[in-house]
Amino acid sequence: MSRIILKLSGEALAGENDGAARNEKGAVKLYDEQTIAGIAAQVKELHEAGHEIGVVTGGGNIWRGRLSDNMDRTRADHMGMLATAINSLALCSSLEALGVETRVQTAIEMRQMAEPYIRSKAARHLDKGRVVIFGCGTGNPFMSTDTAAALRAVEMEVDVILLAKKVDAVY
Repeated sequence: MSRIILKLSGEALAGENDGAARNEKGAVKLYDEQTIAGIAAQVKELHEAGHEIGVVTGGGNIWRGRLSDNMDRTRADHMGMLATAINSLALCSSLEALGVETRVQTAIEMRQMAEPYIRSKAARHLDKGRVVIFGCGTGNPFMSTDTAAALRAVEMEVDVILLAKKVDAVY
């Protein structure tokens, strides 16, 4: 058995969706349901094989960077953190639909939707066989969710970091 951190970019959750697709109610589709269900099925397979899994979500399918040079970078990064929370909740829903016990923890407090990130509590969830999804990056502006994946990997004492993203680098 090993402990794994999986870094999922927002683009990975979007699948082939270019951001312009709409559902039957006219809402913009932020991620592809089949893609996220496929990712959840693969996470379930790893989980059933006995691996302890933490997932760090990106938010690039919803928000990336500033809208203009007039937007404050810190505010823009906070908006990105909120995008990762949306993706975390979406993945959680897909995993729970497959019967996988899952917890979402966020680096920015939003107790009505997720637990606040507490290292010892996250480790305990992993020890109990729950998948833990980490949202809101590190909770700090100017840090990428790749940084959050590396940080959570060190904190959770993982054996391997897996990347599911459309670029071949860690930022």
